[in-house]
Amino acid sequence: QVQLVESGGGLVQTGGSLRLSCAISGSIFGIVAMGWYRQAEGEQRELVATIIVGGSTNYADSVKGRFTISRENARSTLYLQMNSLKPEDTAVYYCRVVKSLNTVYWGQGTRVTVSS
Repeated sequence: QVQLVESGGGLVQTGGSLRLSCAISGSIFGIVAMGWYRQAEGEQRELVATIIVGGSTNYADSVKGRFTISRENARSTLYLQMNSLKPEDTAVYYCRVVKSLNTVYWGQGTRVTVSS
């Protein structure tokens, strides 16, 4: 089992910044990819950014150039630096990890609200 605990969400004004953290614990051996997803009210959950164990990253077009995904200690902590925030970034942000054999784990989410 893998446990994921997100933190760092909150209320910020348009143009502001936040850094989300995801503490990853448990059976972290075999994690092959990590990522951030978000779900706005009434919308489907969508990919924000991913990073694989080799270090390659991928971003949604809507956040490219504004958000940066990174990790510490290879698999133990995942970050999402969010700059130039917009009201449309308002959502609950979820941490997700994928282990070999495609086992997926989700965190409980952290809410980000961007005021206009």
